[in-house]
Amino acid sequence: MNRLRGASELAGPVFLLALVAVLGSFASRSIQVEFRSALVSATIVIALYVFVGNSGVVSFGHVSFVAVGAFAAGLVSVPEALKLSASPELYPFIAGAEVGNAASLVIAAAVGGVYAFLVGVPLMRLSGLAAGIATFAVLEITHNVLRNWPKIGPGAKTLPLVPETSSLLQLGVGAIAVATIAFAYQRSRPGRLLRAAREDSAAAQGSGVNIHRQRLLAFTLSGALAGFGGGLLVHLLGSITTEQVYLDLTFITLAMLIIGGVSSLWGAVVGALLISGLNSLLAEAEKGIGAVDLPTGARLVTLGTLMALVLLFRPSGITGGRELTFGRVRAHVPRRFRPERAT
Repeated sequence: MNRLRGASELAGPVFLLALVAVLGSFASRSIQVEFRSALVSATIVIALYVFVGNSGVVSFGHVSFVAVGAFAAGLVSVPEALKLSASPELYPFIAGAEVGNAASLVIAAAVGGVYAFLVGVPLMRLSGLAAGIATFAVLEITHNVLRNWPKIGPGAKTLPLVPETSSLLQLGVGAIAVATIAFAYQRSRPGRLLRAAREDSAAAQGSGVNIHRQRLLAFTLSGALAGFGGGLLVHLLGSITTEQVYLDLTFITLAMLIIGGVSSLWGAVVGALLISGLNSLLAEAEKGIGAVDLPTGARLVTLGTLMALVLLFRPSGITGGRELTFGRVRAHVPRRFRPERAT
């Protein structure tokens, strides 16, 4: 019964992600970009959910792992001559690296995971507000290092000419793979232990759960998935700057997770796709759509207001923080073993 229920709960997010990929293939070229962006957003939000949803610790720094993954995938994808023309001070091992699309995504995930592990070793001993501030400090450090150290990237300039290989098929498969990994983790023993620590840390510690170890494992996995999302992002955009993976992306991904529902994979996927569509619509409205011409900044104000309303009136998100199940899943039990109703 547990396996059937697990398959039922995973089917909803997978179906929704696949539906977005299929519908995007029928859209015009200009609209197709929005569908691809939605799948990238869903990948990043699912990565964020792996840690925040299971641990209950809010992280403001996960875009750091998206950033290092994006720059790693971008730098190893651009030919050496083009890299040196844009960033002549690059370390030789970075300038000389050149791999294909699939390998660049593996490198992005590896870089994101290793970076998350290194910063997570000290940070995962913190909880509550202290942990949130510490992860935000990581975001600030990462942003400034990437922006001001030209030996590891373009610095304040744009990293251009990255191959645009993030097709709808690749993005759909990538997002579904990340969702499957996230679901497998939350149903695994480490995932259940971390959720137990989220509900009652004192009781979990009393039962022998090493909370630091479990948080670090989730943080590392989450960082690897976020780095993979960064790789998909840079191959979608074809270029990247440090500002594109900084505060705006941090705010929007957190808003997606909170509005959808922090404590479930279904909530993460629904929130990501719903807010991604709304965000795209508001961005177009800021440029002017017919009689609608919103002032610049209205997009973020609207999303912030929506997030505040959800926190006030439905803290568990629009999905209630629950996984989607299709009907009641029950094991088959022969009739003679079923309890009889009292008469």
